[in-house]
Parts: sequence; C-alpha cells; structure tokens
Amino acid sequence: MPSISVIVPVRNEAKSIEHTLRLLLTQNFPREQYEVIVADGVSTDATVTIVRRLQGEFDNLKLVYNPARFSSAGRNTAIRHSTKDVVVVVDGHCHVPDRNYLKNLSTAFDASGADCLGRPQPLDVPEPSPFQQAVSAARSSRLGHNPGSDIYSDQPKFVTPQSTAVAYSRTVLHRIGMFDEAFDACEDVEFNERVHAAGLTCYFAPAAKIVYEPRSNFRALFYQLSRYGLGRARLAFKHPDSLSRPALVPPLWAVWAILGGLLGLVVPEIGLMWAASLCLYAAVLLAAGVLIGRGQPHGVGRRIPMVFVAIHFGFAWGFWKEVAKQMRSVRFGERGCVSPPRFELSKPSGG
Repeated sequence: MPSISVIVPVRNEAKSIEHTLRLLLTQNFPREQYEVIVADGVSTDATVTIVRRLQGEFDNLKLVYNPARFSSAGRNTAIRHSTKDVVVVVDGHCHVPDRNYLKNLSTAFDASGADCLGRPQPLDVPEPSPFQQAVSAARSSRLGHNPGSDIYSDQPKFVTPQSTAVAYSRTVLHRIGMFDEAFDACEDVEFNERVHAAGLTCYFAPAAKIVYEPRSNFRALFYQLSRYGLGRARLAFKHPDSLSRPALVPPLWAVWAILGGLLGLVVPEIGLMWAASLCLYAAVLLAAGVLIGRGQPHGVGRRIPMVFVAIHFGFAWGFWKEVAKQMRSVRFGERGCVSPPRFELSKPSGG
C-alpha cells in the first residue's frame, strides 16, 4: 500500500498540537511507512517546544519552519521535505478519531486508484460547549454550508475535488504544482480547482474522517467565516468559474440588509420590503434553531440562530472586503495572483 507523508501546518497551536500529533504518531500503520511533518509558521507560544519534545519519542516526526506564516506556504514547505508516496494535510487542531486512519487512507488510495482523496470533516468533537454544539449542528445543515460540498457525506464515491480533496499522490504535485502562496485562506479550494481542471480523479473515503474543532464563540466564528469569504472572493478573481450561486447569497443578502434599510428611508415601499425580508430571515433562523436543535442538549437550539448570523455575515464581510481590495489592485495596476510554485523537492534541513 502507498506510504504517507502527513503535512501539519501550524501557528500557535500549543493547546491542541500534542493531542493531534500523538493520535497521528501512534497509528496502526508501520512507522517506516509514514512520516509526520509539522510546518511551524513562527509560533509565539509553546508549539515548537512541544513538537521538539515529541521528536524525542518519535523518529518519524519532522519539524520545518515556515517564515511566511500562511498555511499555504507551510503546506509547500512541508511537502518539499516529504519523502512518501502520498501527502495528506491535517491541521494542528484536528481530532483523528481512528487509530486506523492512515491504514484506511492508504487502502482507499490503493483500492480506488484515484489521484486524490476526499474525506468527511464534521465538527463533532468530544465534550463540546453548547456554542460549539450549535456551530456543529448549523454548519452541517444546508443553511450553514455550501450544499454542493460533500464534507458531511458518509457515502464512498468518486466526486469533484474542489471542496473535499485533502490527500494527493505525488503525481498530482508534479502535474499541477504546489499551493498558491498568494492565498492565506481557501488555498485548498484553489489547489483543488486546478486538480479538477487537470482532469484528475478524486475518491471520497468516509473511513478517512477527520474531526475539526468548531469555534468557541461568536467573534471567533465570525472571524473564521470572514477569512473564508475573503478566500472565496480571491478564488473567484483567479478562477471566475469557481463562483457558484450559493456562495453569492450571503454577500448579496448583506448588501440588501444595509442598503435596503438606507433606501427605505427615502422610498417607503422599499422600506416595507426591507422590513418584511428581515422578519422573514429572522423567522427562518428561529425555525432552524427549533428544528436543528431538536434533540440537542439544553441551550444549543437557542444559540443556533446567532451562529447562522455569524456564518452569513462573517462570510459576506470577508467577501466584500477582498472584492474591494482586488478592485483597488486593478485600478492602481498592482500585481494580482501569481502562478503557484512548481513541485521541486528541496534539500531537507535538520528538524
């Protein structure tokens, strides 16, 4: 079966990095058949200290440095130091729920013959807070994520790679190059757009599930979605065909929520439409809180409407912020997105 390089780009993940790494480094998979490469983006907490301590226990754990800090650059740095047949990206705050994770991943590559693999990425971490449970429930609903995404699916099948691919054979890297370091968010989606354009295959493997930790408060969730919205807008400027109608709904709704109210001060009919639309939006969110929160612990359902507000308006804020930035770049002739680096192995440094 294929050997595996696990790529872990991190910055200031001291709270969770040891838990994640121990789950990866104690897999039911031959140690000589895999390596874990942590790319540290100039952490200012104890992340590097923890990784170096773990290196004393595990000889297949590597540490490399990412002075550019962005996750995209960290992925590229780690990939250049990788030596195995396939690479898979695992974030430093993920939970690996299965000791057979790498075995399942390698088996799926071998059985499917695919160029890359997708996986489920739910948010059902152990012992979540009520807010985290609300985020998990909301994000897995059609109101909380792009309905075209398969990340909450549990059916093995061949899929388009854009929103699901996370593991790649080395032939993919030789074919399309590396991650675009102009992206500090959605770099995976941009990479997968090129995977799709190259006609490469992606197999969705439920057995390769990774659990992501949901944000713990409104502000953190809003910031996370604003970065995602920013990345999606930047992606649309580089790959116009990637902009889907569902992705436009939150930005357009946010515009209406602001401009409709202002226009309503001048035109009463518009004001009535604006007020009615806001009431309808609030009613939909409240109903979603009741339906999605049904069967959830006490306090989860009443938090779900606010979670949706953070998701929709956070995404919209980041999207329009990046649109404004891109328009300024066009106006003043600044350099936009550049071609991503080619896949070339660098000489591994000590770590």
